[in-house]
This record gives sequence, C-alpha cells and structure tokens, in this order.
Amino acid sequence: MKRYVQFFSILFTAVLIMSCSEQKEQLQVEVFETSATGNKLTPISDFNLADTESENIIINPEKEYQTITGFGGAFTEASAYLLNKLSKENRKKIIDAYFSKEGAHYSLTRTHMNSCDFSLSNYSYTPVEGDKNLEHFTIDEDKEDLIPFIKDAMAASTDGFKIFGSPWTASPWMKDNKKWVGGKLLPEYYDTWALFFSKYADAYKAEGIDIWGFTVENEPLGNGNNWESMHYTPDEMTNFVQNYLGPKLEADGKGAIKILGYDQNREHLKEWIDSQYKNEETSKYFDGTAIHWYASTFEVFPEELQYAHNKAPNKYLIQSEACIDAEVPVWKDDTWYWKKEATDWGWDWAPEKDKHLHPKYAPVNRYARDIIGCLNNWVDGWVDWNMVLDKKGGPNWFKNWCIAPIIVDPDNDEVYMTPLYYTMAHFSKYIRPEAKVIGVEKSDDGLLVTAAKNNDQSIAVVVFNESSDPKNFKLQLNKKNIDLKINGQAIQTIVIPKS
Repeated sequence: MKRYVQFFSILFTAVLIMSCSEQKEQLQVEVFETSATGNKLTPISDFNLADTESENIIINPEKEYQTITGFGGAFTEASAYLLNKLSKENRKKIIDAYFSKEGAHYSLTRTHMNSCDFSLSNYSYTPVEGDKNLEHFTIDEDKEDLIPFIKDAMAASTDGFKIFGSPWTASPWMKDNKKWVGGKLLPEYYDTWALFFSKYADAYKAEGIDIWGFTVENEPLGNGNNWESMHYTPDEMTNFVQNYLGPKLEADGKGAIKILGYDQNREHLKEWIDSQYKNEETSKYFDGTAIHWYASTFEVFPEELQYAHNKAPNKYLIQSEACIDAEVPVWKDDTWYWKKEATDWGWDWAPEKDKHLHPKYAPVNRYARDIIGCLNNWVDGWVDWNMVLDKKGGPNWFKNWCIAPIIVDPDNDEVYMTPLYYTMAHFSKYIRPEAKVIGVEKSDDGLLVTAAKNNDQSIAVVVFNESSDPKNFKLQLNKKNIDLKINGQAIQTIVIPKS
C-alpha cells in the first residue's frame, strides 16, 4: 500500500509540474484595439473567444528584414495655421497626441520647402528675380506658423523625430515657363537650386531644427498642372543629384543629409529606380527613394517595391505622402471612416484603363492595408500628409480638399480625432525607429499581419481584420502561444514584452 501511495504521489507531482510548465508556456501580451464598434486604441484583456475555428499566426524573430526609419506625418502651413487659431489647450492636445510618448509618438516627418497646395498662398524663399547666389534667401514666411509648430512638436517628443523637406517648385523666375505650376528648372539655375537646399538646411539649423533629409522634388511627373509643381524625367533628376545637389551638400559639410529620389506614385517606380541606381556614379548621392500611394485605393504594388529593394537593398524606401484625397472631411462620424464610401481623384479623373484601381473604399481600410502591405514589402518609413485640417478639408489655396487624421473647427475651438489617427498610432506608437521587421506566417488570408522587433527586444504585431466577422487566432512565438480574438472591422497591436 505504501508503494501505491508513493507512486500516486510521484505521479500527481509530475502532473502538477507539467501543468505549471504548460501555464508558463502561455505568451504574455498586451493588446490594443481600434474597431468599428468604438474601440480607440483600447486595451483588451477579456477576449470572450467565439465558438469558431481558430486561425494561426506564427511569429519568427529569426527572420529579419528591413530596419524601420519611422512613422509620422507632415508639417504644413495649413496645419500650422489652424493650430494657431485654436486655444492653447487644444493646440497642446493635438501636438501631444501626435508627438508625446503617451500619444502616437511620431518619429519621421516631412515638410514643404516654399509653398505647396496646403499653403495659404504661393510664396518662395527666393523672391528676388535673378538672385543666382541667393543673397536674399529668407524663410521668414515659415516663422509665424510652420516653425513654431515644428519646435513645439520637438518639445513634446521624448525621443525626437527626423524631418525631411520637399520642394514643390522653384521660384517661377528659375523655370522655363515662368509659372508656379508645371515647367522645368532652367539648366542655368541648377547650381542656384542646389544652393537653395543648402541654405534651407542652414536657415532651419539657425532656428534650432536639424534637417535629416530631402526629397528632390514632390511629384516630378506633375499633378495635372493644378498646384505648385516642377517636372523632371528620371535621368534629369539623376543628373541634378549626381552633378549638382549631392556635390553641393558634400562641399558645404552637409553630406550626412539624406537625399531621396522620385517622390511620386509607385506604378512608375521601376524606371526611376533604374535611373538612380544605374551604376556607382549615379547611385553615389542617392540615399533612398520616396513614394506616394495615389495610384490606387487598394493596390500596394508589391512587385515595384520588391524591385526597388532588390536593386538597392541598402537604401531607404520611404512612403512620403498619403491622404484621403478629393474628399471633404466627415465631421464626428466615426462609422463613415469604416464604410466603403470614400472616392479619390481617380474615381473621376483616372484614365479608363486605370479606373479599376480606384473603386470606393473605407478610409481606415486603406491606411491599415497600405501600411501593412508596405512593411511586408521592404518599406522602412511611412509618412502621412497633413496632420490637421479643418471641416472643409483645408485651408488650401487651390481648394484641393483632403482629410487629415485630426480635424478641427477653429471657430468653435473643437477637435475631432478621426479613426485614422488611431490607425496611424497602432504603428507609430509601438514600432519604433531601428526596429527590425520580422517573419510572420498565418493560416488566414483574411487577416493582414505584420510584426517588428524593437531595440528593447519587445515585439509589436499588428493585425487587421477587414471582414465584419470576429476571428479567433492563436498567436505563437517560439514555443509559447496565446489564444486571442479580434473584432470584425478592427485593427489590433499586440505587444509582446522582452522575454
């Protein structure tokens, strides 16, 4: 009898040890969700798993891809002007929402050099015609709105952020058509235009703002001759960077400033990549390539992104502009941002052969699908357009109305954080600069998933469920797993702390 007691005692202890061991194998996570049902980066701990089959998401940190540069938005005169019209409390609320650690914690930003469509009027830092040496260069136009916005964002940010500048056009006196819109830079002003970039970096440095990089030209293919623009062919831009801009920045001690080529839609990316990276000489001063998303409301163009990476695997590939364009903002109606009712420029204006790329879409879906698709195809940075717009979708001198993640009513001092703000935060807040995108395997094509390992060894997994039905899934990392659920029409960020 004593032997039986000893045997069952040992057996019970073994089972208990195995049970405790199994409990230890459960993955420890924090889950944050934004959903059509009303969650807004809401912590989720009670999942109430539905009685349905569970899908599998397996994280493989051994497979490492690109290093993250950052996520963020653009400092525009329109946004800065609106912030100045709000109360101090609401101005601070918005800046903290974007840049503080408690907010979206933006880490990569853009701004315009000279005016753009989201300026109040046309202006240039080089107003004096024939001033080839730019002796009258001035950024005074930026000192009332734009620069205070940037400096307040710097003060709100605990980790700081990178900022790159993009010109829409040179001053008309430097161009062959003498206009703000369209035309090309005259060859006699190539040296002057290169000097413009150097002087801009110096002027902003004097204001306490370090410029991390430049794109050579916003939308060099043009934009329908609507607002400020200046055209290049791929080889013309390569020539300007190779023989003028790169050498000028280097000679002026600014060789560390990054130069990003192209800066327009992905469907033409290959021809620009081929020109920039034709050989060692053409490649020398290009640090990477910038792209926009306006070629389609749903297509990520993975082949083009893969091509760009394979052609220049050690160069940046940054999504530099995106927005819900050609739409007046919908005010304080979260449900609209989850519905497929938005239309973009292509709904009316795309050529017939491209109409299929521009169906109606849900704004949240477009953001979540594109950011995940980009991260899974070698893109290392993703930058939104205006951070703040008004209820009309401006101000915008051309009346080219768009939507921003935060909409304001300055007349009544009201702020509306749209679902797009929370969608951006799912990435920017939890995937930090220098993180490595890592491998993901999944059993359900209906779930879009990406993952990254931060420098502190925490892992952020972003899951997007576009369908209206909730889904169960088992998240697995190494030998640990956990059963989770995501609501229908929802995006989750799952944070796995360092083990």
